[in-house]
Amino acid sequence: MLQTNSPNALFQGIRSCELIKPGDRVLVAVSGGPDSTALLVAMRELGFDFWAAHFDHALRAGSDQVAGHVGKLCATLGVELVTERRASPMPRGSVQAGARALRYEFLERARTRVAADVVALAHTADDVVEGAVMHLMRGCGLPGLRGMPASRGAYVRPMLGVWRQEVVEFLEQRGITAYADPANADLHYARARVRHEILPALERDRPGIGRRFYAAARQASAMQQAIEQEVDALLAAGMPTAPDLAQMKEPLAVELMKVLYSRAGGSQPALSRAHLASMLDLVRGGPGGRGVDLPRGRRFRIVGTYMEVIAPASARVRPRLDVKSCAGCDDANAAHLRPGVHVHVGFRRPGLRMRPVGGRGSRKLQDILVDARVPREERDSWPLVFAGERLAWVPGVAVDADLVSVSGEPAMHVAISPMPDRWTKKVARLGTPNSPRGESS
Repeated sequence: MLQTNSPNALFQGIRSCELIKPGDRVLVAVSGGPDSTALLVAMRELGFDFWAAHFDHALRAGSDQVAGHVGKLCATLGVELVTERRASPMPRGSVQAGARALRYEFLERARTRVAADVVALAHTADDVVEGAVMHLMRGCGLPGLRGMPASRGAYVRPMLGVWRQEVVEFLEQRGITAYADPANADLHYARARVRHEILPALERDRPGIGRRFYAAARQASAMQQAIEQEVDALLAAGMPTAPDLAQMKEPLAVELMKVLYSRAGGSQPALSRAHLASMLDLVRGGPGGRGVDLPRGRRFRIVGTYMEVIAPASARVRPRLDVKSCAGCDDANAAHLRPGVHVHVGFRRPGLRMRPVGGRGSRKLQDILVDARVPREERDSWPLVFAGERLAWVPGVAVDADLVSVSGEPAMHVAISPMPDRWTKKVARLGTPNSPRGESS
């Protein structure tokens, strides 16, 4: 990395944050505005190994001109640029939220393309203050009070110790003019109202209050980081059970539930205080029904002492059926059926019955699944193996007595991948063969 003797606050802020390590391959997200332009120029002058990325949301006339401006700046600086223009319809709901989602999807593609270690975002100390005030106005906990995290996964914010005025001075010293996004002055947006009305009014009444908000946000960030580190240490020893979590201090318990949600493919931030409170109530044995519905189709539930956030059926891998001849084996994850039957995978439908091996007579599939402690919300997506129209095998649960092969004779070895027996195995391992809390067996 090149060294510079400049006392500029922007250089100092990027160096002191320690979010970008020597040797990191960096992708800089550039909107064309002052903050990202300053970060782009500073990264160039500091000698980092980096690329630039620009996403044209195509939401207003002239957005292509902004993209062109970014392209010219990168060409002047000798920086390789990865760029895209939105071609798909905007997601439903908030325009800002939809634009953010599309932008991050693009940044992930760009990061993969250039094999970057980190993606640098150009948020400043002013953004921290504005974010903290917005969260406080809505009502927030410790994570909200910090305004925004300095890092999340591969995304880092190396300018959180730099004020917007210092960015302006940095660009003025170099004679660089950045794009001024009109949305930043549009008072229809909450952040614009905080920036142009609420904070200036507070500053007039209490000079220096912005700096005090910033100090409080940094303290909240340090406390949140300590909680996250403690959670990481707990998870390194294995996922805690529901009784363990019920005895934890609430900040730790809440952070653990966020981790569960993230591991199930849920994006953060997404869980509201109401979601987290309902999850915690269920863990502590309070009124909570059979589970808690979460954003993005996820669901939190407890079986015995085991906690899980499950993804919707549409997000799961469709099972594959493997069939081969078998002279007899002890594979517990396969069914051994009489040769000559045609098998295929299907799912639950009304009227299905089976005469299970070891059972007494014919039974409803519903009763078989309930007795096997298969959670209610899993039953419609639990794969079944049919012989023609007849239910032959409920993987991990039961096989039909009339279709099972005779011991010692040639058989048809039927296996399914992935095997949907994770719940019965986990419950058995924990030694707590109970139904999901609040659900009858």
